[in-house]
Amino acid sequence: MKIALVSAYDYAFPGAVTDHVRNLAAQLDARGHSVRVIAPCSDPALVPDERFVPMGRPVPIPSGGSVARVSLSVWLAPRTKSLLREESFDVVHLHEPFSGVLPFTVLGLSDAANIATFHSYRGTRLWTRGTTRLARPYFRKLHGRIAVSESARDFISGHFPGSYEIIPNGVRVAAYANEAVPFPHLCDGMVNILFVGRLEKRKGLRHLLGAFAKLKWTWPNIRLLVVGPGAPDEDSYRTLSERNIKDVVFVGAVSEEDKIRYYKTADIFCTPATGRESFGVVLLEAMAAGTPIVATAIEGYSKVITHGSEGLLVPPESEDGLAHAIETLLRDPQLARRLAYNGLARAREFSWETIGKRVEDFYTSRLQARAGR
Repeated sequence: MKIALVSAYDYAFPGAVTDHVRNLAAQLDARGHSVRVIAPCSDPALVPDERFVPMGRPVPIPSGGSVARVSLSVWLAPRTKSLLREESFDVVHLHEPFSGVLPFTVLGLSDAANIATFHSYRGTRLWTRGTTRLARPYFRKLHGRIAVSESARDFISGHFPGSYEIIPNGVRVAAYANEAVPFPHLCDGMVNILFVGRLEKRKGLRHLLGAFAKLKWTWPNIRLLVVGPGAPDEDSYRTLSERNIKDVVFVGAVSEEDKIRYYKTADIFCTPATGRESFGVVLLEAMAAGTPIVATAIEGYSKVITHGSEGLLVPPESEDGLAHAIETLLRDPQLARRLAYNGLARAREFSWETIGKRVEDFYTSRLQARAGR
């Protein structure tokens, strides 16, 4: 098949949707399909991928407690029309089709089998300000609809009722489980607790900092590694200052390869998000790396791991809950090993080889349905 993967988001900026599209493209390419990735891009030089077609400049838009970097250009139609005509795609697969202008433009002009994947849980206030009415004609052009989780499906079906196939995010299990090497300078006898994610308020870093400060009194050999782009919010800065917290290392944005190495370096992974997570890719990454998990019991996370089986779940926004769960793993290495073992087995269910095959099969079924077979 000739397949276009269209992302609404800046392809040069790290994020769950971008990672999903990149890994799906690699899987489909490995299966012998001809794949092009179309997305806005702030810096094409950062995307050394011959499959990639930059289309539009992204601008930051507040969205569901985060910032969505999407293109708002209304001048993309001629280029898009020319590309679709030249490539003559069999499948056009749009990721977050109702975010920004680019997916609307592609969907409006596409004569291929149009597939959409909905990643988000909740989102911006635009959903209550006319976007649903504006998007309805475009929604009718979709031949197949995917949601990455029950949470994402329930959200989008509230605006656009219909049938949705649940195909979750994937993880490169082998890369996390076998290929990564820990950072030697961090294997110094300290116990490494890892946070991975954009430094946005909804990710809950301030609650983890508070829990870390509580633990530091009785566990002086713990260290917190904070990996991800952005700057800490005001509450996090205040917590750091008021409690004079030591041994917190802000790493910043890292490459995919280094991110995997941080997971392998960590003794415990903690994700204290307060909500608005449709799935939890970071949980898959930690499980694939064999790192025991402490996470908040929000809807998107609770569908991925079971408390006491693959990780420990605590109430959101609870410093005491986070501190107790982390200390439980510090005191019980056998429990930590059991959670890590179960987590790796769970992660294998989400391997990109499995997810890629499911997406490929969905394409085939939609093409057959469209042809009346």
